[in-house]
Amino acid sequence: MNKIEKTDAEWRDELTPEQYRVCRCSDTEQAFSGAYWDCHDAGVYRCVCCGAALFDSTTKFDSNSGWPSFVHPITPESVIARADTSHDMQRVEVLCKQCGAHLGHIFPDGPPPTGLRFCINSTALALDRS
Repeated sequence: MNKIEKTDAEWRDELTPEQYRVCRCSDTEQAFSGAYWDCHDAGVYRCVCCGAALFDSTTKFDSNSGWPSFVHPITPESVIARADTSHDMQRVEVLCKQCGAHLGHIFPDGPPPTGLRFCINSTALALDRS
């Protein structure tokens, strides 16, 4: 997998203003507002910026958080986790490994088998329905 690097201007041209704000500026969409928080369709969730496969719908669960939540990524290598201390909080940020897009955060309150909740912005995803 080749890392995708583009200029800020290229990302602005390719993404909607909301996609740019969330994916390239590490913002968060409003809870219960995204296209996928209550979506139950089968398929693969891909990065809206580069198309990389990130999450399978079989690992999605209803967390009642207002954002799509997953137990784990499609492969451990598809995302990067890093410390996020913004907003005076200690969280773990999730990024697309291929293009560095901000996807959301990981929380330790998910169901078995991982106990993790990958809380992901709908804006950062594109569902490839199967």
